[in-house]
Amino acid sequence: MVRSLTRRGLAAAASLAALAGFVDGFGFVYLGGYFVSFMSGNTTRAGVSLIEGQWPAVGFAFLLISAFVIGAMVGTVVARPARDRSILILSIVGLSLLTAATLAALELQLIAAACLAFGMGAVNTTFAQGGEVSFGVTYMTGALVKIGQGIAHALRGGERWAWVRYLVLWAAIAVGASSGALAFVAYGAGALLLAIIGLLLAGVLIRAARSDRSQHST
Repeated sequence: MVRSLTRRGLAAAASLAALAGFVDGFGFVYLGGYFVSFMSGNTTRAGVSLIEGQWPAVGFAFLLISAFVIGAMVGTVVARPARDRSILILSIVGLSLLTAATLAALELQLIAAACLAFGMGAVNTTFAQGGEVSFGVTYMTGALVKIGQGIAHALRGGERWAWVRYLVLWAAIAVGASSGALAFVAYGAGALLLAIIGLLLAGVLIRAARSDRSQHST
């Protein structure tokens, strides 16, 4: 859970949230209003497009949703037996981003979008515990609820700053989304190379957070 993270663990989670926001901001502009990590938005688009009879839009939304689910499946199944599971997952995500960048440069938008959604589904399994995802890093609706609840508890005399951790994650994904949109405008498909650099940084932070946990457990 977010409240149990060390400071380095929170920094690692925030870095992945910023990465997810970056990729989603990139994807939103690149795909003309579709998401590659926020599947609630794609579900709404699919539902509205279904009523309007826009079948290609429905199919595209469900392609993204399916790729996201498959990414989560792969992240869970492939990495679960691995000792260094987070690094393996990030490697899968990095490969999907690199593939998407190549396909986008070749103007193969449909497949590139599916690769991005696949990677964002996989990255959500990074902080899984006991085979279950502790919290998502590509969607922040739950974090906003936690912020509201935390402020309410603080006003009633409870823990004063517990909600700030969730605010950090929300802010990270918001800043990442703005950065991703700007990067697409400036660099086009090449912006995904910046996402890969961000992924490497997240990997370093995750390794540092893991060393914190091992020190506390000894």
